[in-house]
This record gives sequence, C-alpha cells and structure tokens, in this order.
Amino acid sequence: MALLDVRKLSVSIPTPDGDVHAVRSVDLQIERGQIHGVIGESGCGKTMTGMAALGLVPKGARIAADRFHFDGEDLRENARGMRGRRIGLISQDPAAALNPVLSIARQLDDVIRAHRDLPRSVRQAEATALLAATGLPDPEKVLKSYPHQLSGGMQQRVVIAQALATGADFLIADEPTTALDVSVGAQVLALLRKLVNERGLTVLMITHDMDVIAEACDRATVLYAGRSVETGPVGAILRHPAHPYTRALLSALPDAAPHGARLAAIDGSIPPPRSAIVGCAFAPRCPQAMPVCSATAPPGRCRDTHHWLCHLPEGAA
Repeated sequence: MALLDVRKLSVSIPTPDGDVHAVRSVDLQIERGQIHGVIGESGCGKTMTGMAALGLVPKGARIAADRFHFDGEDLRENARGMRGRRIGLISQDPAAALNPVLSIARQLDDVIRAHRDLPRSVRQAEATALLAATGLPDPEKVLKSYPHQLSGGMQQRVVIAQALATGADFLIADEPTTALDVSVGAQVLALLRKLVNERGLTVLMITHDMDVIAEACDRATVLYAGRSVETGPVGAILRHPAHPYTRALLSALPDAAPHGARLAAIDGSIPPPRSAIVGCAFAPRCPQAMPVCSATAPPGRCRDTHHWLCHLPEGAA
C-alpha cells in the first residue's frame, strides 16, 4: 500500500472574482522509502498539492478528492494531526524559515519540545545528533549560532534537522535547492538520499528543475495546469517521455540544444487558474495538437508503471 495515496485531488480557493482552481486533478501514489518528484512550471499546482497534505491551504479553500490518504488515514480529516508528527516540511527559503533573532539551539529545542516530552539534557543531545546527521561540522558551534552567521547551505541543513526533529518519516521538500548554488544544492540532494537510505524516510520532492528529478528521484509526476499529466519511473520519463508537455520541458534544457543553437522554448502560457478547461489544457501550446484535443479530455494511457494522459497514440511523437 502506498504511504501517500492521492486520487483526483482538487483545491479551489473562493474569491470575489470567482474560484481559483489551484489544483484541478492530481494523482500521487508514493511508496515508502522513495523520493517522488513533482515537476512543472510555476503555477502548475506543485506547492499547493504539498500544502494540502499538510493542511496549510488558504482559509476558505475547498479540498476534494476521491482518495486523500496518508498511511491509511484521511488527510481531509486529520492533516493537522499528521503535520509535524508524521509529515515534515523543508522550505525552499531557509533564511525565511528560520527566526533571525533566535539561536539555532533555541529553534531546534522549540521543535523537539513541541512534539516530544523529553528532559532538557536529552533535547540538547538530540539537537546535536540531528545536526551531525545532516553533515554539519562542529554541531555544538552551530547550535550557538544565529541564522545570519550560517551560509545558505548550512541554513538548509538546519531546516532539514528541524523537519527530522519532529520524528516525521515523510518529508515534503519544497524546491530545497532553489536558494542554493549548484554545488551546495547537489550536497543537499545527496544528503536527502542518504537520509532516505539510512532512516527509511520518504520524500515528496517539489521542483521546477528536471536535473533535480534526474539526480535525486525514484519516480516523478509531471503537473500541468493543476493536473498530473504523466507519472512513472524517472528513467522512463527521461528516456521515453510520453506526454508532449514532458517532452517540451526536456527539450528546453540547456544540454538538449546543440552547441551554438538557440534554446527551445514553450510558446504561450499556462491557462489562468480561474478559467474552465475543456479538453487538454496543453492543447493551445502543443505542436502536435489535433481538433479532438481542444474538445475532449485526453484518455489515460499506460506502459507498465508509466502512465500519461494524451490523445496521441503511443509512439506517435
């Protein structure tokens, strides 16, 4: 059984100008011990999907799903009880996630005290061990430091330690390398893989970077306009992308263009979140669109554990 099992998740936010459809129909099945990537352009619903699992959607937002379960429990009813205790968050901006006027020791201690009733000496030892587990050198010194005294990579490791301090076994990593340079970002991805292997963690990796998917993830789901349009093993998605949007994302990578050639781009933009979508949402931007694409919702297609939505027959790309 999947640890996180999501079927046809939607999140709608009412506004005076009409509902904003932040998530329209997302399917996710994440097995224990996996790093599952969710990728797409900004505005595709990646972060809102993760926030729905944490119960941190905007006030008044409506969550609907055929199934929205974590380890057998319905997150629509118990997301708050799971938050922190079982599900932790790694923010994309560690500088904003940490309180600038409190020491790292105080911030880690606050998290541990909120979730576990332990003596102070045990909490201090636990904080030191957590920082050491993230690979930070001299954790005792880090505990005495304030966020501004740490580099971006060190701050991100502290945020990961905070997520672990709750005892959570499922982490939502919301673009954890965005605020870091390439080499430090690679170290953070390696750390997450190490924690998955050593501690049996499960990770939902939210990213807009296909290189992160390739480097860190076991499976991936591609979102477009709030819908999951392709999901499968990372190797299959990278080598045999089936949905035109996935192929467009891969074609836009710098390495995909011959030396000296112009980089590929995806013309147009994502449909506004207030608009109704008939047919395939990607049809107005798809170079292979057919008349049926704009009129009828695309059928589901499957190759082993690789699934996608498209009117094009398999191999027609």
